[in-house]
Amino acid sequence: MKPASLQFALLVTGPCYGSQSAADAYRFARALLQQGHVLNQIFFYQEGVHNASQLVQPAGDETHLQQAWVELAAKHGLTLDVCVAAALRRGVSDEPSATQAGLEQWNLAAPFRLSGLGSLAQAALSADRVVQF
Repeated sequence: MKPASLQFALLVTGPCYGSQSAADAYRFARALLQQGHVLNQIFFYQEGVHNASQLVQPAGDETHLQQAWVELAAKHGLTLDVCVAAALRRGVSDEPSATQAGLEQWNLAAPFRLSGLGSLAQAALSADRVVQF
């Protein structure tokens, strides 16, 4: 008999490069989905917001983790939420926020979206497990 699937929410607090945590979170997300579990939300917080920058340019022999998140989200219909306060503080901005601040550029890659901590709280309430990386 196959065990029941669980609903997960992931909290990614590590940057895409410079630590292993975001790469571990990505591999964990893939493994969850392959095992038939549900991934309700991936929330990027603190230094994890750098995973959402479209200006990331890894070396040719490195995994392009930001692009990997985008492809995973597209393949599985996942939500990639980025803490708005943490992102803006670290120079990761979407077009409306950049325009409001009088900036000419923004760097939030689609389908990442700026979101408040309330969406993380909601995900935590509805998930069976919340795992932080």
